[in-house]
Amino acid sequence: MKRGKNYREKLAKLDRHHPYPLDEGISILKDLPSANFDETIEMALKLGIDPRKSDQIIRGALVLPRGTGQQNRVAVVAEGQPATAAEEAGADVVGFNDLIENIENGWLEFDVLIATPDAMKSLRKLGRVLGPRGLMPNPKTGTVTEDTAQAVKEAKAGRVEFRTDRTGCLHVPVGKKSFEQDALKDNVLAVSQHVQQNRPASVKGSYVQTAALSSTMSPGIKLDVRDLT
Repeated sequence: MKRGKNYREKLAKLDRHHPYPLDEGISILKDLPSANFDETIEMALKLGIDPRKSDQIIRGALVLPRGTGQQNRVAVVAEGQPATAAEEAGADVVGFNDLIENIENGWLEFDVLIATPDAMKSLRKLGRVLGPRGLMPNPKTGTVTEDTAQAVKEAKAGRVEFRTDRTGCLHVPVGKKSFEQDALKDNVLAVSQHVQQNRPASVKGSYVQTAALSSTMSPGIKLDVRDLT
């Protein structure tokens, strides 16, 4: 991809191997020329885990204190009182057999899918469709629950889900490039602290080994992990 002169000049001043303090790293990232849309800011963490061991897979969700900058479309598979509660909480789509059938037929116009425990018996057959897209409800992320109202509110408020990949890395959105510096910092620290609080007991040595921030169209800015505690 061809880059403009302004971008190349600023990139030349960036030391890709130097870990920057958090405030400076965010400032540098925001100062890079922007695309013609509001880019998503993502934090990447390399963890000192063995991703082959099931007890060291890090998976979870949290509501970012400053939100994601994105309006999530929320679908809920439920019936009875949980379905009514989800509708009242602001879910975009609520259904049961009809919604499952629509998804089975290829309808995926949602960002978050929430289900009650009894609905999971019917949803499991869609694992091959929902799983690779990160849309399969899971108790560990709070998307399999009887309290559908709370789950919908959290999804709308800016909840992000994460899971370590095969290399032991996490990639978590922490806001938009248009966010103020303090808002991005609050979100970054919230994610970091949440991940560190969920450190597996079996992990020895360094846990958060490296960290970086990047926007949709930018290179990664390496961060000093000591600033993330």
